[in-house]
Amino acid sequence: MLIISLAVATLVLIVAAVFFPFLTLEIQGFRSSASLLDIAFSFSDGSLRVLILLMLAFVLAIPAARAALLTYVLAPLVFDRAPRPLAIPAFRLAQDLKPWSMAEVFAIGCAVSLVKITDLAQVSLGQAFWMFTALVALVVTQDRFLCSWSVWNDLTRTHTS
Repeated sequence: MLIISLAVATLVLIVAAVFFPFLTLEIQGFRSSASLLDIAFSFSDGSLRVLILLMLAFVLAIPAARAALLTYVLAPLVFDRAPRPLAIPAFRLAQDLKPWSMAEVFAIGCAVSLVKITDLAQVSLGQAFWMFTALVALVVTQDRFLCSWSVWNDLTRTHTS
């Protein structure tokens, strides 16, 4: 049940972190706030379009897909129900996506960038930054408590019986 709760909380935080301000910069009286979605759209016309799409995929879409897949697979097992159709391939995909979920790498990159930019401007961290920090903590906790062997055992046991 804990893994499902963490997965649902992850989905909620991802959606919220996209729309709330991630950070605010203030330089000589000029103040600008940006959300992750604002940042993505600001580079959508330039040569960085592919980079922005990859960032959105690795930082937001893949963690969201993993959380949704884990919820899909684990919810019936937790409530002693038969696995949903395609639960085995869904769990396999969730496991295959694990190394490509790079929310924590993004968080470390943001921290380093923010330390570097504080000499140039006054930086205020927005709600989305803290949501994203909580999201990383939830993903790490979810991965720590998820026993893949137990899930595979339950899926194959109920699939063959």
